[in-house]
Amino acid sequence: MSQSAQEPFTIAGVTIARGETKKIELPIVRLYTDTEMAIPVYVHRGKKPGPTMFVSAAIHGDELNGIEIISRLINSKALKSLRGTLIAVPVVNVYGVLHQSRYLPDRRDLNRSFPGSARGSLAARMAHIFLEEIVAKCEYGIDLHTGAIHRSNLPQIRANLDDPKTREMAAAFGVPVLLNATLRDGSLRQAAADLGVRILLYEAGEALRFDELCIRAGVRGVLNVMRKLEMIPVKKGRRGIEPFIARRSGWLRAGDSGIVNHKKQLGDHVEKGELLATIADLYGNELDQVLADADGIIIGKQNIPLVQEGEAMYHVAYFQEPNEVLENLELLQDTLLPEENF
Repeated sequence: MSQSAQEPFTIAGVTIARGETKKIELPIVRLYTDTEMAIPVYVHRGKKPGPTMFVSAAIHGDELNGIEIISRLINSKALKSLRGTLIAVPVVNVYGVLHQSRYLPDRRDLNRSFPGSARGSLAARMAHIFLEEIVAKCEYGIDLHTGAIHRSNLPQIRANLDDPKTREMAAAFGVPVLLNATLRDGSLRQAAADLGVRILLYEAGEALRFDELCIRAGVRGVLNVMRKLEMIPVKKGRRGIEPFIARRSGWLRAGDSGIVNHKKQLGDHVEKGELLATIADLYGNELDQVLADADGIIIGKQNIPLVQEGEAMYHVAYFQEPNEVLENLELLQDTLLPEENF
């Protein structure tokens, strides 16, 4: 039985009845300034029973696209016919957003602190509360991320694609690339999986930046998954994107330190041995070349034109038919960013 079919439904001691929408402050800790810190939670319950799904953003405090995705999602007219329950958390790492930082004040990564504990570090306590009050009450989840600072990610879904139901959700999301990603210890995905919650991780864009294509793709993707789960009515007549699944990816790293001249960009198809970038010294003398180690698509890229030896520069997903991935990427751009909006 779904959580939405159970009565009462409560978060942080607040009861939400069917057909109700509530904004809840989920307390996490009191600061030494005697200020209460809380996670903002938006709960929308449909009048009819159905699945319970959470959508979360800013587990890393400098990853902002997801905040805007959730803002647009909860104001979508599509939710008027909602079945079940949507729990939207626009900011999980409140500390990080305040300081425009990926981490918590103790420099811990919240997404490596799950399942947490009620008596552990600040990160552990936050992870524990979020897991118990939000994730454990759901059957499905979508966690929204971007690349790190000075790094951009192509819109992509990372998930356990060996699970048929999760794979259906991932395909329904509607981005060109699905990456069968292993679970990391301490991650929200790992903790959710241990609770039997099926979860997708949406990666798109760059830290501390809004990217309109990535935001629109995220909003549409979440709604697509909700349609797949029959939480909202199916929209007919829309051309879907047939995603390609990558079961292997890797980072290409700088062989020397210097000034970067990028030859390839995010979303480009590359072939083994192809030149991706050159690295030069301050006088323009070439020090190193970054070459593709196999055929694939660039799904992550460093943006800053400065590099240290050993630094990750390009994240490449390896496909058998990368040209069709490119066609689907162009379809995504044409659909979500019409020419007059560029």
